[in-house]
Amino acid sequence: MPATADSLPISTAPSFAAAMARPLSGLTVLLVEDSRFASEAMRLLCLNAGARIRRADCIHAARRHLCVYRPHVVIVDLGLPDGMGEDLIADLHHATPRIDVILATSGNDDAEDRAIAAGADGFLAKPLTNLAQFQQAILRHLPEMHTGPQLVTGQTVTPDVFALNEDIRAVCDDLRAGRSDRAYLRQFLTGLSRLSPDSPASEAAEMIRDGAPTAAILDVLTPHLANARPV
Repeated sequence: MPATADSLPISTAPSFAAAMARPLSGLTVLLVEDSRFASEAMRLLCLNAGARIRRADCIHAARRHLCVYRPHVVIVDLGLPDGMGEDLIADLHHATPRIDVILATSGNDDAEDRAIAAGADGFLAKPLTNLAQFQQAILRHLPEMHTGPQLVTGQTVTPDVFALNEDIRAVCDDLRAGRSDRAYLRQFLTGLSRLSPDSPASEAAEMIRDGAPTAAILDVLTPHLANARPV
């Protein structure tokens, strides 16, 4: 008969219930993600599931991190400023010892096939705010030594709008300085629009696709920054 919190001695029931509520306790997740807004959503998911999270905002930073730490789970965004996430996934997949769970994330429609072909164990489509989906995506691929009692809930998380403002501000800065190519910025804004449909990200991404001048794109993005207030 499976153990339940009610069937355990009173002294052990709280810790058992806590373990069920946070089934990723003891695990470390490395998130390779350039969006602060997406990273904030992932941080909240990890926090509620009990996992520790570390973030790298590009492939170079992720490789530097992996030279020092070995996380249990790596989640890689496929659109990164210094290369394709699939390349990092392929390297992790073929490494010995292999990371326990390698997941990819993206807002692009064709991304899942590319991620699995590169060696990812699974795929997280953006926007991901549902705690149950997040936990299950990791738990189904964990070795048995890491699995224990699990309580999956339908809780969702809402990332702080301040992180969204930081993403839009970074895009504006890149547009003014010409630091990033437009294909990357369009991809970044498209992913951001899925996380925040009410933001001007979708319109700006379409303007970049259509070859709009920088000034016109900034005219769409900057009023959002002026009107937004951190929460």
